[in-house]
Amino acid sequence: MNAILFPGQGSQFVGMAKDHFDSSNDVKKLFLSADEQLGYAITEIMFEGPSETLMQTRYTQPAIFLHSVALFYEMNIIPDAVAGHSLGELSALVAAKVLSFETALDLVQLRGDLMQEAGEIHPGTMAAIIGMDDAVVDDICAEASEEINKPVVAANYNCPGQLVISGDEDAVSKAVDIAKERGCRLAKMLPVSGAFHSPLMKPALDGFKKKVDNIEFNDPVCPFYSNATAEPTRKSDVVKENLIAQLTSPVRWTQTLLNMESNGITDFTEVGPGKVLQGLVKRTVSNANITGHQ
Repeated sequence: MNAILFPGQGSQFVGMAKDHFDSSNDVKKLFLSADEQLGYAITEIMFEGPSETLMQTRYTQPAIFLHSVALFYEMNIIPDAVAGHSLGELSALVAAKVLSFETALDLVQLRGDLMQEAGEIHPGTMAAIIGMDDAVVDDICAEASEEINKPVVAANYNCPGQLVISGDEDAVSKAVDIAKERGCRLAKMLPVSGAFHSPLMKPALDGFKKKVDNIEFNDPVCPFYSNATAEPTRKSDVVKENLIAQLTSPVRWTQTLLNMESNGITDFTEVGPGKVLQGLVKRTVSNANITGHQ
């Protein structure tokens, strides 16, 4: 069985999908319709940058979504299972026929705007912690939060020994210091515009929930693995509930991949810009067959 995986923020680059746009009339049509729907030329930002603009959350998210979904449409398949890393969960919604492209793009645009605004209301940051067990990092976050009296939590369980933490800048910095003292292989701050998947994203929650609650979700055509639980479902109401929870809860990617393996999935295809998820699969699932469609 083959799982289709969709990347999240961090996989963008100036020039992304330009080759597909130039070589495929279907891709060009989809991209130009996205420009019209969004009300600005996301294609121009994707193809020409500058990178500082593309890195802004409100532009990054539609860009990666558009790139990913266009490539999935080219494949013309019904997957055996789908999952997306953070933002990639919105791409997976389209792949599993839970939402139409247009409805999902509306959600992506809103999500990007709300998350950027939340980052401005409650400035925060994220950091990568490499070479430590999940439980140890969880304990370090709890210790740093208590000492600084501000939140820092595990945000992305990416693969064994690789976590991203998120929260208040001082609390994240403290957690990085503690991790270094306790012998992690690497701990570094990440260049992000907010504390994603942490309590600091709560200002984005109400607006996003209100929008999602007013959209009719279809049941997925294949098992849909949600970030918030790492569990598969084919029920639209569960997908919807987990999508809302995802804003402030961690991305359980390690657990998702291990659950997929337990459920008989041996082949994984990353669809979208970059190769980040291929690397995470290699470090998590032994003997997996991994390909990419970039």
